[in-house]
Amino acid sequence: MALRDPPEERTVEDLLAFGVVNLDKPPGPTSHQVSAWLRDLVGVDRAAHAGTLDPKVTGCLPVLLGDATRIAGALLGRKEYVAVLELHADAPNDLEAVLAEFVGPIYQKPPRKSAVSRRLRVREIYALEVLDRQPRKVLLRVACESGTYVRKLCHDLGLALGTGANMGDLRRTATAPFDDASLVTMHDVADALAYYREGGEEAPIRDVVSPAERALSHLPAVTIAESAAVEVAHGAPVYAPGVVSAPTEFDEGDGSAAPLVACYTPDGAVVCLGRLVGDPGAETGVVVELERVLV
Repeated sequence: MALRDPPEERTVEDLLAFGVVNLDKPPGPTSHQVSAWLRDLVGVDRAAHAGTLDPKVTGCLPVLLGDATRIAGALLGRKEYVAVLELHADAPNDLEAVLAEFVGPIYQKPPRKSAVSRRLRVREIYALEVLDRQPRKVLLRVACESGTYVRKLCHDLGLALGTGANMGDLRRTATAPFDDASLVTMHDVADALAYYREGGEEAPIRDVVSPAERALSHLPAVTIAESAAVEVAHGAPVYAPGVVSAPTEFDEGDGSAAPLVACYTPDGAVVCLGRLVGDPGAETGVVVELERVLV
């Protein structure tokens, strides 16, 4: 197996075969349909989106192209939304106090139409902020764990407020590590591709399609020697002698699993995803157990 070129040295063809688009999903189609359209437009054999959005919901939908689909599981992190909470009666004076009670771990059961089993589960709400309000409408910023059902959250808020409520419009503004500051539309991608394929400059297509490494920028990075990367490409774990550098501190998460890390060659090309199971500063032993080889 060959190691990838550094991200900044890849050809456009290599970029499209291992790239990511921070797509602004339009209302109407499903996330799966949008990913399939982008796959066919770019001309790769597969594409995958990170975090399903309902057909009516718009906003941040990272789409991974070609071999980058292997890293889809690494994008199941923090999400942010702007939602309209439609109350069935005027908002009470203690609105903010009630919202504050929902910040932290909450219980949720997926709705009947969901694709997952309807088991009670815990999801973390990181922030609930009132952006604007009318007597019966509240514009909310919601920061939450992946897998949180904002529609169900709005329903539960209505019960707690004593007014009843449902979710109106919803837009996703962030999927770690992407946010709405760099969104591109399907039209942007189509125009850039057409311009490039007609002999135009590469800059427009490089503006809308990023190297897949961008999708991993929120994970701790472990740099390994090229010789170690070659061994990893054939399925070997990362041993201590092959580690060039690693962060000294890691987010331990909930403690149920070793931290997920991304391993790179010294020139910045990603090699694998894995779990940190050993001391990066040790002289011997396994440091990273492989989860997904990316070369």
